[in-house]
Amino acid sequence: MTRLLVGPFNRVEGDLEVQLEVSGGHVQSARVSAPMYRGFEQILQGKHPMDAMVVVPRICGICSVTQSVAAARALAAACGVQAPPNGVWLTHLMLACENAADHLTHFYLFFMPDFTRAVYASRSWHAPAVQRFSTLSGEHSREALAVRQRWMHIMGTLGGKWPHTQAIVPGGSSKNISAGERFRLGARVAEMRGFLERVLFAASLEEVLALATEAELLAWWAQNPQHGDMRLFLSIADDLGLQALGRGPDLTMSYGAFADPDGNHAMVPGVWNGSQLQPVDVAGIAEDARHAWLTDDGEPLAPAHGVTRPDIDKPDAYTWNKAPRLNGQVIETGAMARELADGQPLIRALWQSGRGNVMTRVLARAMELARLVQLAETCLRALVPDAACCVEAPLPEHADAYGLCEAARGSLGHWLSIRDGRLANYQIIAPTSWNFSPRDRSGVPGALEAALVGAPVSDGDKTPVSVQHIVRSFDPCMVCTVH
Repeated sequence: MTRLLVGPFNRVEGDLEVQLEVSGGHVQSARVSAPMYRGFEQILQGKHPMDAMVVVPRICGICSVTQSVAAARALAAACGVQAPPNGVWLTHLMLACENAADHLTHFYLFFMPDFTRAVYASRSWHAPAVQRFSTLSGEHSREALAVRQRWMHIMGTLGGKWPHTQAIVPGGSSKNISAGERFRLGARVAEMRGFLERVLFAASLEEVLALATEAELLAWWAQNPQHGDMRLFLSIADDLGLQALGRGPDLTMSYGAFADPDGNHAMVPGVWNGSQLQPVDVAGIAEDARHAWLTDDGEPLAPAHGVTRPDIDKPDAYTWNKAPRLNGQVIETGAMARELADGQPLIRALWQSGRGNVMTRVLARAMELARLVQLAETCLRALVPDAACCVEAPLPEHADAYGLCEAARGSLGHWLSIRDGRLANYQIIAPTSWNFSPRDRSGVPGALEAALVGAPVSDGDKTPVSVQHIVRSFDPCMVCTVH
């Protein structure tokens, strides 16, 4: 048995290390470590509740809007207020903007550059991959960055800046929109649609989203296996067997996303077990700190009663991340989980044939990117220029509440307690907390730890590409994980 430490990873938000036990050319076990502590949950204790809207967006520089939305929803629940329709649509538009930007960044800058490595030089698809996705010179990566920059004008218009906008508040959005601004934002959305249809898919969004079976996907790919970046990815996945790499747990969760003012979700919530969709039992969520460098009270704690207090000398600890569990079970969350919960036929068909894997995770993220652009179009049509977008949110002296939302990487929850007008406790479970969790006190590994088992590792390879592909298929955000 050989022990291999992979990390720190480049092209990852935050610090990440993976310790592997390798035997017979394959990973036998893995331990995933988040080696940086940040302490936002401690910072928030004793603060005025509205300070959370300033502090929590700074947890992360790439998904700060999602942190703002979760905090705003927790405070709105504590205050008992509901945003007016315009406030809902404006918040949704900002959230769709950030999530779509994250998906685009993941594909072109985080995931696909690994296929330009010299180890793949003999593959038939290597030359076009280098031309399109090389880190500094890739033609499509550079164009994607330019389109992303202009796409983020949406955030500049609605949020004033990005990251760490202050426009999202418990009562809705503090920034209204004029007819002229709506028109200009429509041009940005149209440009993103054009890029996806011309470069990523080489097909209309509607054509791609209509693919319902594995046979239809294969027929679409076979039309021209390198026409469009998604078809090229499918060629790579077929050649390397990515559909058999990195199987996650057979249980996925989504809190649901983009509920309209009447409460109807564009992406419905639920836990998918492979045969049916079950409601999310929020009361069944608990965090196990047995293998974290944090105080362990001897049993998993519900986040409403959670404790985040460092214990750096704790025996058997190997990460700053707790181990979230849903009724004691390991969960995978993310775009694939959302598409499974929402009943997207192609993703469910792929799930039935191969469960969660590298190929399906990346494809689900691309399908959702197409849906997010459509959702942005829906938000713009629904917005009424200059209509009310926010209500007052008087804070109670005492309250316990939580706010849930879906980040690009999956399910995010904020739990808060207010006592005598101050934050007595604030706990966060981020998507990567779920996916990159350590073992729990029963020794059950987290989603990524289990997915890495069986990955091939060549003799002498210190940075195995199979491990890189699996890790990046989950799209980690480690700074959110450690808050």
